[in-house]
Amino acid sequence: MLDTYSREINYLRVSITDRCNLHCVYCRPKEGISLQGHEDILRYEEIIRVVSIAVKMGLIKVRVTGGEPLVRRGCIEFLAALKRVEGLKDISLTTNGIFLEEFVRKIFDAGISRINVSLDSLNRDKYFKITRGGNLDAVLCGIARAEEVGFFPIKINTVAIKGFNDDEALDFARLAAEKPFQIRFIELMPTGQKMNYGEEYMPASQLIEKISQKFELEPLKNKKNRSDGPARIFKIRGGRGEVGFINPVSDHFCHTCNRLRLTSDGKLRVCLLNEAEVDLKNALRGNCSDEELEKLIREAVLLKPKKHDEVCVENSLKKCLRNMSEIGG
Repeated sequence: MLDTYSREINYLRVSITDRCNLHCVYCRPKEGISLQGHEDILRYEEIIRVVSIAVKMGLIKVRVTGGEPLVRRGCIEFLAALKRVEGLKDISLTTNGIFLEEFVRKIFDAGISRINVSLDSLNRDKYFKITRGGNLDAVLCGIARAEEVGFFPIKINTVAIKGFNDDEALDFARLAAEKPFQIRFIELMPTGQKMNYGEEYMPASQLIEKISQKFELEPLKNKKNRSDGPARIFKIRGGRGEVGFINPVSDHFCHTCNRLRLTSDGKLRVCLLNEAEVDLKNALRGNCSDEELEKLIREAVLLKPKKHDEVCVENSLKKCLRNMSEIGG
């Protein structure tokens, strides 16, 4: 699937629910109540149909997200069904890790061996604050259990927020030095609710500078057959793991973007920071043919912009109107 700018689109992020057991401040409203009912979200068989059609068009990679995917009943069976889609080469899961210890063996047995865990602080009090009630110990136990079961790679996603967790950059880097994890620092993006974005945004360059004062970072040059996506990856000299930096604001990677996003309510979103979407749910519920569904998917591919809308850090400009929990990241 080639878009208007000759980018190959072969990656789909699939949000199976907008519900979550956490209420992270940059992701969803404080009240945290889903407005989507059972009939508002895509059924698992509908998602499988979309993925199966897209695979025939060139899709090779799917990441399952939410909200928190593990809160939706039947998630494990869905993952196993995805694994059976012929031609799909790469399936991974993003989770907040709260339920990971409980489900990790079932996830692995379903055929999923790659996992991303969202973790924005290693300090219990700060983690509780940013997630509005989350239990850090549950997440750490889940990560330890995932390592024990055999997940690889285990990627830990950390949204960098100035004045909140930027003082933990060395702690996260130390974790990567001690464990075979990939710690990925992600620049804060203006999504959903109004935030003090200009005050809270921190460019990746400042994090690299902080970490380099203590650890020697070696740029990873050979990325063939890896799944790093847009992250700039560094090995920690003498360490077991890696650190990565995802810079959607300071150094956007739109020219290499290969993804679409399927929202939990059945919209095929062409760019995180652009409101263009194609409605697949109405077509699916209207008993559309495979040819009609393929046409809609191709329509979305051709809608992809050359680059996302510019983010104005100084004026805290909000560009993404949906909350991140609705989109799936």
